[in-house]
Amino acid sequence: MSDAPTPQDHDGPHEGPIKTPKQLVLAILYAFVVPVIVIIMLTVYVTSSHRPAAGSSALTPEATAERIHPVGMVQVKDASDPSTLKTGEQVFGAQCTACHTAGLVGSPKFGDAVAWAPRIKTGYDALLHSALAGKGQMGAQGGGDYTDVEIGRAVVYMANAAGAKFDEPKAPATEATAAAAPAMPATPATPAAPASAAAMAAPATVMTAAAATPAPAKAEAAVATVATVATAAVPALYTQICQTCHMNGVANAPKLGDKAAWAPRLALGIDGLTASAIKGKGAMPPKGGSTASEAEIKAVVTYMVSSVK
Repeated sequence: MSDAPTPQDHDGPHEGPIKTPKQLVLAILYAFVVPVIVIIMLTVYVTSSHRPAAGSSALTPEATAERIHPVGMVQVKDASDPSTLKTGEQVFGAQCTACHTAGLVGSPKFGDAVAWAPRIKTGYDALLHSALAGKGQMGAQGGGDYTDVEIGRAVVYMANAAGAKFDEPKAPATEATAAAAPAMPATPATPAAPASAAAMAAPATVMTAAAATPAPAKAEAAVATVATVATAAVPALYTQICQTCHMNGVANAPKLGDKAAWAPRLALGIDGLTASAIKGKGAMPPKGGSTASEAEIKAVVTYMVSSVK
């Protein structure tokens, strides 16, 4: 007989590489676990440059506190406390230097007398208005968040460095205190003794006349006194905030005392005009770009309206 394989031999059962349960477990292990380990090793290798080296201070309490430090903070300022107001140099260094040191977007460089000369000629009030309301590519307050006095100090600091001689604005509390300080009444002289019975009867006559004065007259006098005090306190606020536009009619603002310009606005009444001033209208920013209270804004509106009545 011949030893050559028959066709039946080729059609027999074939055996795979996995012959035992142990080999099956190893195959599954290599198919799933090994790729996971490779991925972890690659991740560790890629991120190794961003991890702190051994012996570094990355895990110290100070470093941890720095990493979890809040992104934003709330700072409450008391505008009536002069000690909380920043100087012109501080405001310049924190806000203005970004453009005015290099002269970006057409801003005059700090200390450049030639560039500042035409601006200084417009006066402090015009420069302050431009800084508060914004001009050209410069946003209101240069994009910062400062009080009117702080912005005024920064304006004076930059202008004076270029040859101006502006006075630094005072803190509002200082001006209000000076304006509100009443004059000391003169010491009344000691009345001399009456020389006659007619002189002794004079006080009784005065008391009778006072008693005859009707109560409404006294009330009207009291209201007039309060109105006078309120009106007297307004000009400082008006000078500080509103006169930049309302004195010369800048940006179509009605001039103080111009009856024709104020006539169509008077129909809104004091409350309507006050609401417009608080919210802002046209080129006028809210509250004229100031931090004044609503009561102060209403007082200024009342003062300007009274100038055309």
